[in-house]
Amino acid sequence: MPTYLHTIETWNPSFVQPQTQACEHMQAQFSDKKTQRVLRHVYKQSEIDQRYTCVPFSDAPQDPLFGSEAGSPWRNPGTGERNRVYREVAQTASVDLARKTVEASPFNASQITHVITVSCTGFYNPGPDFHIIKSLGLSASVQRYHLGFMGCYAAFPAMRLADSICQNHPDAVVMIQCMELCSLHVQLDPENLEAMIASSLFGDGAACAIFSGQAPATGITAYRVDHLASTLTPDGEDAMAWEIGDHGFEIVLSGYVPHILGENIRDAVFPFLETTAHRPKEIETWAVHPGGKAILDRVGEALDLPANALDLSRDVLRRFGNMSSATVLFLIAEALASHPKGPCAAMAFGPGLTVEMGLLHPVQGPCP
Repeated sequence: MPTYLHTIETWNPSFVQPQTQACEHMQAQFSDKKTQRVLRHVYKQSEIDQRYTCVPFSDAPQDPLFGSEAGSPWRNPGTGERNRVYREVAQTASVDLARKTVEASPFNASQITHVITVSCTGFYNPGPDFHIIKSLGLSASVQRYHLGFMGCYAAFPAMRLADSICQNHPDAVVMIQCMELCSLHVQLDPENLEAMIASSLFGDGAACAIFSGQAPATGITAYRVDHLASTLTPDGEDAMAWEIGDHGFEIVLSGYVPHILGENIRDAVFPFLETTAHRPKEIETWAVHPGGKAILDRVGEALDLPANALDLSRDVLRRFGNMSSATVLFLIAEALASHPKGPCAAMAFGPGLTVEMGLLHPVQGPCP
């Protein structure tokens, strides 16, 4: 029995930072001219126009996290303080997004049987799953799962879990929500180039999706989940990592990551497509996680994709930056909204280096 992805809704916080402004604000935290030049180069090369953040990043004292007296560097808050802001923002946003998603779906709240939450940027318990159930009036018997601290690829293990649930429980209706507030973990160490690169890439966002084994209604397009797969590159374990520090979560993001992916992506993607009896030229939409401009460049070159094949990924990167696990659902949401006719190959990358892949095929009800 196939599993269908029926609905995806997205959310971003209220603060919008143009990339040029973000660069100026970050440069102001450092007096060293060399650091300022490095930041200017990194931000300029990002091909990001703007990012959304849950805190304003200002020198105003009312900034709940980083705010300082005018003209003074930002505060460098501890991990607990950052996580408290995560809880305050996520608790409200997760409920609002879940409600919006149910209202846009062919299901009502009483039909939701499973809730899977995903995040690597904050933790609290009772978590978003609990508050979604209580606030939307879902059944107290809804089964709840949380996938934490996996990184940018985590939407795929969540989809794999949803697919497994739907395969084994024909009446299941599964909600997945990825909530990432990456901006809470900005690092202010001028000796840490990797942290400065990360500060130019990551933004805040969330996405929520509904899966079930129920075919879409007449005239409604959904994505059928055809195949999901995971693999590891032969090297790269030290090139990307995510750790808990005393002043937020600390990322290891080597500039060598795009090279590693470029060297290994063909060996991951081509066997995956062969398993599904598809060739690259048959893929209508490439929903490749935009970990950064260089990653998209390397993946496109390695797979010999047409020049415009990654336009969707580049557009989401330009408008939102890298929102960790939520990003690939933003891509799939835009692909589904475009009334697709052909298959979508989605992929994301994360610590390990891990490569996660999915093949989705548009279907319009009624389905056989």
